[in-house]
Amino acid sequence: MALIEDFEERYVLGVPAMDRNHREFVDLVNRMAEASNATFAYLFSEMVQHTHAHFAAEEVMMRETAFSASDEHRDEHRRVLGELDWFCSRLQQGHISLARAYVVDQIPGWFKEHALTMDTALAAHLVAARPARAGGVS
Repeated sequence: MALIEDFEERYVLGVPAMDRNHREFVDLVNRMAEASNATFAYLFSEMVQHTHAHFAAEEVMMRETAFSASDEHRDEHRRVLGELDWFCSRLQQGHISLARAYVVDQIPGWFKEHALTMDTALAAHLVAARPARAGGVS
């Protein structure tokens, strides 16, 4: 059972680095859906690390291209990272059902909204900024 479906049809934004990070994130989330408890814990930790790196990369792109909505976008990143870190600490204390519920009930909806609003706006900005940057965004 995939928690996030139709990646290629809905979430490809035209910025290779963002598309790659999103695809990796979706893969981790979808693998958690049917994972054993031990595998779920490992994948959750991987998702948290991946998301920290993913958001840091987006924030560099926003800064380098003077993205006008960067404050709001960064604030959303901080909020989500706070949640992920909190659930990760609970998972490490043995609260696997709490972390599983978060992944199933919250992550797919958040990803959809974030990708189709904030990340779509950032991607459009980055695509428009490509000619002004040496080598474009990859």
